[in-house]
Amino acid sequence: MPPASPYFCRAIIAPVAAVTLCLASPAWATFEEGLHANQRKDYVAAMKAWRPLAERGDPRAQAGMGMLYHFGLGVSQDDREAARWHRRAAEQGFALGQYALGELYEAGQGLIQDYQEAVRWYQLAAEQGNDLAQSKLGWMYELGRGVPQDYVQAHRWYSLAAAKGHELSRTLRDQLAKKMTPSQIAEAQRLAREWKPKRK
Repeated sequence: MPPASPYFCRAIIAPVAAVTLCLASPAWATFEEGLHANQRKDYVAAMKAWRPLAERGDPRAQAGMGMLYHFGLGVSQDDREAARWHRRAAEQGFALGQYALGELYEAGQGLIQDYQEAVRWYQLAAEQGNDLAQSKLGWMYELGRGVPQDYVQAHRWYSLAAAKGHELSRTLRDQLAKKMTPSQIAEAQRLAREWKPKRK
């Protein structure tokens, strides 16, 4: 079973809120209003708050817009529009936008299905430390989707996500370990220990 993808539940609300708290800017009040509206399930208000910011290039708001369009929250569901907004955030190096764009490529939603492109965007987000992308990257390596099958890399990425509390990754890693040799597991553990996040 692949890692779940409820990215708007905790990937947009919690980490984006944490990032936003660190940014003292005039856009803060409007972005915060959008977050609060989203949490209240007032998606029309969230869209109203985020759209002007997204159009001015704010990657947090762009990812929020992508989420609203993807799930049809406060707007007609439209994966092509979701992909457009997520791409704008992703191309600015915003990890949540990269992760979400990878999901759309993997599923072929709003875009032509392309596992290699999915891996590319997951990799960029995973390298920044996004645990959802790390888990999905592990899954792609385990199955050999968009990359050659590689249990060592899969174990490594699952381990990194699991270290952040991603329970599904812990389960997937432990199941995968049963198919691996002790030397493969040791190599995966070494790679996970030596990994350092890259900043955009």
